[in-house]
Formats: sequence, structure tokens, C-alpha cells
Amino acid sequence: MKAMISSLVLVCSACGHEALPPSTPRATLAQERPAASPADSKSPTRGVVHISQDIQKACNIGDADAHFAFDSASLQETERPVLTKLVACFVSGPLTGKEMRLVGHADPRGGDDYNMVLGGSRADTVKAFLAMRGLPGDRIATSSRGELDARGTDERSWADDRRVDIMAH
Repeated sequence: MKAMISSLVLVCSACGHEALPPSTPRATLAQERPAASPADSKSPTRGVVHISQDIQKACNIGDADAHFAFDSASLQETERPVLTKLVACFVSGPLTGKEMRLVGHADPRGGDDYNMVLGGSRADTVKAFLAMRGLPGDRIATSSRGELDARGTDERSWADDRRVDIMAH
């Protein structure tokens, strides 16, 4: 099992996109999820990168979130400006020298192991983006909570479960 999880992590890291659990064909997921507009952060097919309020305040970042598509760890173009502003704040702004903690989450519909890997992949994707923009990777810690903190019970609330929390520490 551990080797399988390691393989999934490598696959997820290599392509920025997770493999589906064997019991969940991609066609089924595509049929189940409605289309979402990029501006709809509460859409059932979206998840968020949630920036803590203390970071938002220190970095003068509005209540903007970055989004993941359902069953994905890939960032969309619309999320990049907020994360780029975050890098500037940690590299040359009010939070210069501070470290960042990224915690990935998933909704409860996949298996426990799969969701743990998916949450980790989301956190790793955000870390890679921040590092590419100039924030040293050794100042970014990542972890996954998988579905452990999930509270959703339907499509709309599951979208809130699919996120990466960003905190300073």
C-alpha cells in the first residue's frame, strides 16, 4: 500500500494532476459535475486556496481565493495573481523572512488514502508555484489532512472542503 501511495505521489507531482481511484471512472465524474464559471468560487466543481486573515491583512490581499477544479491539483490562470502577490509579501514585504505552512484538504468522496495524497498534491502544487515565483522552498512547509476536516454533505459544501489553507508561522 505504501508503495502504491508513493507511486501516486510521483504521478501526481509529475503531471500536476491526480489519477482517479480505480473504482471511479473519469467519465462518471465528468457526468456528475456541473460546469462552473471561473468567477464562481462556491461552484460545486471548485475548491479554494484559503489565505489566513492575518496574512491577508499583513499583505493587503483582499478576500480573494485561488481555485482548484474537482479532482485536480492544477492551478488555473485566474488564481495566479493572488499567489504572486503573496510571494511578494513574503519575499520583500511585511512578512519577509517568515515561513509559510500549506495544508491540503479534500472532500470526503474518495478513499482515505487517495484523499490524503490528493490534499498533499494540492499543497505541493501551490508550493511549486510560490517557489517558481521566488519564495524559497525551504520556507514553505506542506502537509495534508485529506478528508479529515471535511464538513460537506452535498456538491456545494464539498467545494469548500477542496482547498489548501495558507498560514504564516
